[in-house]
Amino acid sequence: MATAKLMDFDKALEMFEPVLGFEVHVELNTNTKMFSDAPNPANELYHAAEPNTLIAPVDLGLPGSLPVVNETAIRSSISLGLALGCSIAPSSRFARKNYFYPDLGKNYQISQFDEPIAFEGSVEVELEDGTIVQIPIERAHMEEDAGKLTHMGGATGRIQGAEYSLVDYNRAGVPLVEIVTKTIFGTEHRAPEVAKAYVATIRDIVRSLGISEARLERGNLRCDANVSLRPRGQEKLGTRTETKNVNSMRSVERAVRYEIQRQAQILADGGTITQETRHWHEDTGTTSPGRPKSDADDYRYFPEPDLVPVEPAPELIEALRAELPEQPVARRRRLMAEWGFTDLEFQDVRNGGLLDVVVATIEAGATPATARKWWTGEITRLANAQEKDATELVSPENVAALQKLVDAGTLTDKLARQVLEGVIAGEGTPQEVVDSRGLAVVSDDGALIAAIDEALAAQPDVLAKIKDGKVQAAGAVIGAVMKAMKAQADAARVRELVLERAAQ
Repeated sequence: MATAKLMDFDKALEMFEPVLGFEVHVELNTNTKMFSDAPNPANELYHAAEPNTLIAPVDLGLPGSLPVVNETAIRSSISLGLALGCSIAPSSRFARKNYFYPDLGKNYQISQFDEPIAFEGSVEVELEDGTIVQIPIERAHMEEDAGKLTHMGGATGRIQGAEYSLVDYNRAGVPLVEIVTKTIFGTEHRAPEVAKAYVATIRDIVRSLGISEARLERGNLRCDANVSLRPRGQEKLGTRTETKNVNSMRSVERAVRYEIQRQAQILADGGTITQETRHWHEDTGTTSPGRPKSDADDYRYFPEPDLVPVEPAPELIEALRAELPEQPVARRRRLMAEWGFTDLEFQDVRNGGLLDVVVATIEAGATPATARKWWTGEITRLANAQEKDATELVSPENVAALQKLVDAGTLTDKLARQVLEGVIAGEGTPQEVVDSRGLAVVSDDGALIAAIDEALAAQPDVLAKIKDGKVQAAGAVIGAVMKAMKAQADAARVRELVLERAAQ
C-alpha cells in the first residue's frame, strides 16, 4: 500500500475548514440479544466462546423465525437518549436496511431509519484545558450488530489474499444504539482533540448509565469518524470519508488528524476526495480505502413488517429521566473540587480511564491522594508491562486495604509494592499476602537495636562521624540495617534509633 502524501497540519488548517461528524455504536449489556433469546456476548468477550454457540434461529435468519424486541434494550436506549439531551419519540419504528452482509444470515439489518427512538439532542464535551464544546446530536437509534468474519489463508488476516472466510454469528443480533451527530463546524485546529473528547464523553455517559462496558478495545464502543474539508470562504461542504471502527481514544484523535492532512494534500494537488469508508491502521497511523459509501437511498429501507412500533409510556420516560446520573462534565468538576486535585493530577486520572476505580477506591476507605497514587503509578506500570487494562489487575477494595496497611505502619511503600504484586498474582487479599510472604514491617525495637549495634560496630569510622555531629553519615548505617532486615523496617524509626545508639 503506497504511503499517502500529507500536508502539514497547520498549513491544512490555513487553507481548509475541517467539518466533522461521528457515528458511535454502543453495545448494550442486556442478557439476551436484540431480537432473540440467545445469550448476549457483549456481557463478556464474545470471542472467548466457541464460534456459533451463542445463537438462535433469528440470528441465523432461518426461515420461519420471527424477531421479538428486547424490552431492556428499549429502556437502555431511552435512558441513553435522555442523557444525550434528546427528545424521545412517542412512536418509533424498526426498518430493514438492505445490503449484502456476509455476517448477517438474513442479508439485511434490522435498524431504525426515519423514525428513531431518540432525536434532536446535544451533549457537552470538555477539552483538556476546560473548554466546553457543544456537540449537536441528530439521533440515537436501535439496531442489531453483525457477526464476525475471519479471513483464512492470507498473510495479513484481511480479505485481500485470503483463501476463504469463516463466519461466527455469536455477535450477530447483539443490541446496539447508534448515536449520530449533526454536522459539526467550528472545531478548527482542535478537531482531533474534539473527536477524542466526544468519544470519551459518550463512553463516560454510557458507563454512568450502566448499560454497557463501553470499552473500545473490546468493541463495546465503536466510532466511525466522518471528516471533510472545504476551502476557506466556501459554503458548499466537501466530500466526506468515514473512518471505521477506530478502537482507542488516541486512535480517534490520530485518525481525524491524518484524514485532514491527507485530504488537504489531495485537494491542494487538484485532486478529488472519494466518498468512501476507510480502514484505520494502528501500526502505521494511516487509513486505507474500504468501500464506496452508500447513501440512505441505496439501502432500500422499508418498515420491518414483523415488528410493531415502539411506543413507550410517558410515565416510563419520566421515570427513566428521574434516574439519570450526574452528567460527566459536572461530575468531573465536582470530584476535582472535592478531592483538591490540580488540573494535571485530575487529567492523569481521567486520561487513564481510571476515574471510576479511583472513586470506588476512595469509597472503600483510601484518601483521594493515595487512590490516585496507586492507580496512576504502580498499578498502571504493572498493567502496561502485562499489556492489560489497569482495572483488570486488582479491585478498588484491595487497593484501599493495601493503603490501610501502609497507614497503620504494617507496610512501607516498598513492601506494599511487593504485596500488590502478590495480590495481582492471585495470592489473596493484601493481609493474606503479608502473612504468607512474611512482609510486615519489623516493629520490635529490640530487633532493630540489635541490627543497629551490629552495623555500628562494623563501621567505627561512621560512628565517629556521627558522634562528631555529622548526622548525614548515618545513611550508611541505616542502609546496612535495612538490608539486614530485608527492607522490612521503617527507615524513619531506624534513623531515630541509630542517632540514639550513636549518642550513647
